[in-house]
Amino acid sequence: MDSPEPVSAIIPARNEEDTIARAVASLARQPEITDIIVVNDQSTDGTAAVLTRLRAEIPHLRVLETQNLPEGWVGKNYAVSLGAAQAISPWLLFTDADAEHLRGSTAAALADAAAAGAALVSYSPEQIARTWWERALIPFVYVRLAARYSFDAVSDPDSPQAAANGQYLLIRREAYEAIGGHEAVAGEVLEDVALARRAKAAGIRIVFASGAGRVRVRMYRGFRAMWQGWSKNLYPLTGGTPRAASHELIVAVPWISLLALLLTPLRVLFGVLGLALLAGRHAAYAASLRRNRFPARYALYYVPGFLLYAAALLWSEVQYLRGTVAWKGREVRVGSSSGAPER
Repeated sequence: MDSPEPVSAIIPARNEEDTIARAVASLARQPEITDIIVVNDQSTDGTAAVLTRLRAEIPHLRVLETQNLPEGWVGKNYAVSLGAAQAISPWLLFTDADAEHLRGSTAAALADAAAAGAALVSYSPEQIARTWWERALIPFVYVRLAARYSFDAVSDPDSPQAAANGQYLLIRREAYEAIGGHEAVAGEVLEDVALARRAKAAGIRIVFASGAGRVRVRMYRGFRAMWQGWSKNLYPLTGGTPRAASHELIVAVPWISLLALLLTPLRVLFGVLGLALLAGRHAAYAASLRRNRFPARYALYYVPGFLLYAAALLWSEVQYLRGTVAWKGREVRVGSSSGAPER
């Protein structure tokens, strides 16, 4: 059996002192990864000190530093483009500083690519949720996204549907260069989806799948960061137009149940009907959670989940129509039709 081709891993890091060591260590345990490139994107916390320590422990770790952000670029996209330019392997793995790569994950991704004849493999990682607000909003978001970006449809070369998750995006260098790399999506806030669309339009085969057992992340460690992150991403993820956002709110929120409950003072029967309908939505949500590899018990957070989701989507729409979103101390220019968010 032929040995797997080598992989270069590229991580953008902006104020990631709490997570970067675990991410780098998990990549260093993957024998297929020949070099790890962390691009320190003007961090103001202890990220640089952590990386200095890691360089002494991991010989194939390299650290790059960004300077001024060029006009028209989103910070993450510029950082990973610098890393890609310095990578030495025929495969490039773009991943995040909060991602933990489980043993054998790189070999599995290369095997998935070989089996499908694909040049792009992206996994949707296991999501670690420890607080009530993480368990309310994050699974709800992923259930809604799964309805829009089906693994099977994205992986089907005959389907026009395209998507990827920037927390784990493995792409053959030739394919990456053929679609213009991150320079071609420099100003996109959802750069992962934008790259996948360009790849599929170019006839490049994509594998999009669950990352259960391969990679896991805890995306946000504070409510403020979670709110900023999803407020930045939800509007383009749900279509990027006021009409698409309105349709998503109509579908995602149990309006009839809420209306019936509000009418309870007029007649108790309305309250009974509202509770019955809401119970049905809970049950359907629990089934969706199981299909998407979340614990069914997270259905207990259904009501705060859809309330937070609706609020974040509305605020995301406001920001995009206004033209800027905030992320990690930067104001990112966006348009109402922008197709891609930075994580």
